[in-house]
Amino acid sequence: DEYQWKEPFYFIQGADPQFGLIKAWAVGDTNNGDDEWGEEIKLAEQAVQAINKLNPKPKFFVLCGDLIHGMPGTQWRKAQEQDLKNILKDTDQDIPLVFVSGNHDIGNTPTKETIENYCKNWGDDYFSFWVGGVFFLVLNSQLYFDSSRCPELKQAQDVWLDEQLTVAEKRNCKHIIVFQHIPLFLRNPDEDHDYFNLENSVRQEIMEKFHKAGSVKAVFSGHYHRNAGGSYRGLEMVVSSAIGCQLGEDPHGLRVVVVTGEKIVHRYYSLNKLSSEGIEKELLDMLTEQS
Repeated sequence: DEYQWKEPFYFIQGADPQFGLIKAWAVGDTNNGDDEWGEEIKLAEQAVQAINKLNPKPKFFVLCGDLIHGMPGTQWRKAQEQDLKNILKDTDQDIPLVFVSGNHDIGNTPTKETIENYCKNWGDDYFSFWVGGVFFLVLNSQLYFDSSRCPELKQAQDVWLDEQLTVAEKRNCKHIIVFQHIPLFLRNPDEDHDYFNLENSVRQEIMEKFHKAGSVKAVFSGHYHRNAGGSYRGLEMVVSSAIGCQLGEDPHGLRVVVVTGEKIVHRYYSLNKLSSEGIEKELLDMLTEQS
């Protein structure tokens, strides 16, 4: 049923609740300073409450990685995961949750073991799904950042991605939308590589693959803890700021993404604005358009 386009719909994208980072960042110890996350708990609760109040309901709520701050094997990791799960359980049961793995979830240099542990806790590290004629791909971007300790897993994701893009072409999907934690780029497809984007040759290969597929309209990510974005040959790169710790001037927030037959329109809302005012009329009007 979900293979067929019916009507415009919307979903909510969040990123980086990252339980523990606010304290760690404040004390200047991002390796060991994450022993408190009360502020993040309140922000995640506010995000869930804001989403539950929305009418009509979003089709799903996707969290684009760094669910918690504690790296694999660190002291507070299990407690951070449990507290986040307890909050997310309150999400309206009619709004599915979609999880994307971030570097703090599986490690900057992931291994087979860290990825298996993530999958046990949160679900597959890469997968696809359909909603209303639109094909969604969730990728493990850490395999593109540094797969030196699990090269066979990167190869498996590459093969799988090629297969999925072929499937989407045969099914004649309306759009393809990609979710990953690390952005391909922050503002310019040719920008230098650093911690917050993918290495240039890797980025180029992925962008070309998406461009050739034809229907890939947007890649949504987090990781930067600031809003950013740009475009490459019709592909939009959307970088959303965090639910949790902010590294720039943006407010704690969520992104509302409206999918119509022709385009994908999105807007970043502060948690306070989404909680108090909901979605703007302009976006709601798009949802009732006949297409």
